[in-house]
Amino acid sequence: MKQKFTAAAVQMVSGTDVSANLEAAARLVAEAAEQGARLVVLPEYFCLMGEQDSDKVAHREAFGAGPIQAALAAMARRHGVWLVGGTVPLECPEPDRVFNSTLTYNPQGEVVARYDKIHLFGFTGTGESYCESNTIRPGTEPVKVSTPLADIAYSICYDLRFPELYRGLSPIDVIVLPAAFTATTGEAHWEPLIRSRAIENQCYLIASAQGGTHQNGRKTHGQSMIVDPWGRILAQQDKGEGVVLAEIDPSVIQSVRSRLPALAHRVLP
Repeated sequence: MKQKFTAAAVQMVSGTDVSANLEAAARLVAEAAEQGARLVVLPEYFCLMGEQDSDKVAHREAFGAGPIQAALAAMARRHGVWLVGGTVPLECPEPDRVFNSTLTYNPQGEVVARYDKIHLFGFTGTGESYCESNTIRPGTEPVKVSTPLADIAYSICYDLRFPELYRGLSPIDVIVLPAAFTATTGEAHWEPLIRSRAIENQCYLIASAQGGTHQNGRKTHGQSMIVDPWGRILAQQDKGEGVVLAEIDPSVIQSVRSRLPALAHRVLP
């Protein structure tokens, strides 16, 4: 059985300047490491919340090269942590779109996992309109990776609404969820969806969010949190920059699954 460890969900209010966002991320990752975190998760769009959705296309990088990826590798290596690098705009076959990708770095600064966001957000109402498919090419492959800390399943923001994604990766120790939920949808659905995914998969869930009013006028929900396999919120932050820390304990996973073996009771149609 793996050993217990401390995890951190980083909350940001990213702006339109990539360099400034990378500096903020580096500061918050350092803060998490100083408090004992061995796994640190950055939010979706941590490196850029542009004036327009298309701004991220101008900053897209080839996988394995570019200043955003170099900065993430340096953070992981400098602090000796496992770093889930929020999302990075990576090149795709179309010149006007990107993959919205989560990259995970080991303590040596090496990429050990890549997940391209599968479910793309679309919403119209209350004066807002979003259509991620205009600038993002969807991924096709669910991803789970085994690390010395935990077996980690990947998802990004809108993926949270699709429980079948996680079922296909079961069993899972930890779900990571970099996100930038809107204030409107987050107020209604963020917490119940997160707790539901943790409960039904009997695992920990680390949700790292954007949280506040951004330079581009967009408002994000925040409430970064870490939830245990019983659905209990171990730690959370409402709005603004910050680091949310909690202990990931494999004995809690084992206890929940032995007392309530729901995963073993599944009957598939």
